[in-house]
Amino acid sequence: FPSGIGGWYRGVVAAAAPLAPITACQVAVNGAIERAVTGGDRDLADIERIGVAMAAGGVSSVLYSPVDLIVIQQQKRGLDSPFKTISAITNERGVAGLMRGFSACVVREAIYTAGYLGLAPIAKEYLVANYDHFKANELQASIVGSCIGGTVAAMLTHPVDTAKTCFQSDMAGETYPNARTALRKVYADGGVRALYGGGMARTARLCGAFFIINNVREYAVDWKTKRESGEA
Repeated sequence: FPSGIGGWYRGVVAAAAPLAPITACQVAVNGAIERAVTGGDRDLADIERIGVAMAAGGVSSVLYSPVDLIVIQQQKRGLDSPFKTISAITNERGVAGLMRGFSACVVREAIYTAGYLGLAPIAKEYLVANYDHFKANELQASIVGSCIGGTVAAMLTHPVDTAKTCFQSDMAGETYPNARTALRKVYADGGVRALYGGGMARTARLCGAFFIINNVREYAVDWKTKRESGEA
């Protein structure tokens, strides 16, 4: 364990700074793919919404995978800045080393993004459309929908994230030559419990994040719609 408070927050800048830009990237790519699929002439079917969100999440991994790697390696090496970590990785493994764990990140982000841009709003809309209580209390519907989306996303992605973290922490590949091997080894050593270590905390974080992101997104869309109507 870290010996001081600073150690507990090592890598926090590298972890926190890209969250907003990456989320914005996911939402923007989602919108672009949606327009390409529908031509702007219709709404997406529910299965299309999930598929489009998965594609957007996969694209965002180009940014997210190196960020995760930098955070993990900064914490492991005890370095005091992301820039020193990037330098250390590229000196040892070249620029391509920054993309270690990319495939596993694609899987994680595809499911994660499908959760908050697909499943969570679909669940909310279903509740509002089919239950009078939620029709009169859309905020509660948003909370429940976000919890459904966040819980499903966490359950599906946590083992992948565990394997990816193990793989990215072992730059030499001595113990974990790839994410699939990491997944099998973690399971062999500790069973399902090991694959879901920290799962409760991550589930709570995802549920909260899904609620915040979707409500901000809804307010932004409503504001844009009203602004365009006023200008028209």
